[in-house]
Amino acid sequence: MTRHVLILGGTTEARALAATLAADRALRVTSSLAGRVAEPRLPAGEVRIGGFGGPDALRCWLADHAVDALVDATHPFAATISAHAARAAAAAGVPLLAVRRPGWVAAPGDRWHPADSLAGAAALLPGLGRRIFLTTGRTGLEAFAATTGLWFLIRSVDAPRPPLPEPSHVLLARGPFTVEGEAELLRRHRVDVLVTKDSGGPATAAKLTAAREAGVPVVVVRRPPVPGGVPVVATPDEAAAWLRAAPARLDP
Repeated sequence: MTRHVLILGGTTEARALAATLAADRALRVTSSLAGRVAEPRLPAGEVRIGGFGGPDALRCWLADHAVDALVDATHPFAATISAHAARAAAAAGVPLLAVRRPGWVAAPGDRWHPADSLAGAAALLPGLGRRIFLTTGRTGLEAFAATTGLWFLIRSVDAPRPPLPEPSHVLLARGPFTVEGEAELLRRHRVDVLVTKDSGGPATAAKLTAAREAGVPVVVVRRPPVPGGVPVVATPDEAAAWLRAAPARLDP
């Protein structure tokens, strides 16, 4: 019998897992993308784009499409969909796994300043510098909009949503990035503070090396926790092994 796996994705790990599972004839793979990126990189297998409309709607989708296992391979900061996935899976009796790439670890010479939120990051900036490189994505930038006396370089894949901090310059770009390229950005824009989320992974880690080499302080926003009781693995290979050994659907 073919087992149906739903991957909540959009990340590098989600695409790698979909590619692995799509080659297994015993599995049917559907990847769900939030639709927030205009031109997403599509994974192997079936793809649906757009939100579900909350945990109850996701629970219904799991039941209506006979999903046997659910994998939350979303961005480490996609806390809302992760919470919805935990509630929906529990209500539908569907085994749930979270895939989370390891967070970054400070290296000798790093000048990291942790923050628990974007608002907390904004509060740290006046004491650290005046020319800020924001690499936290296109949403949530209103947390920085009330700051004064600062200039912002804002980088995102798609155009960010207002309100934006002013004055600012928006740079649209998609990783992976190189250390040389990131160092040039820091020099060209005279950046003296970098702000990032602890997304982990190599695709956007070059900015941390460039900041270390330039002596630029980095405000690192901590990632939210995975919902309690949800098992977590770090790699697509671990996720594939878990899925092949996962229990059958439970009666909710």
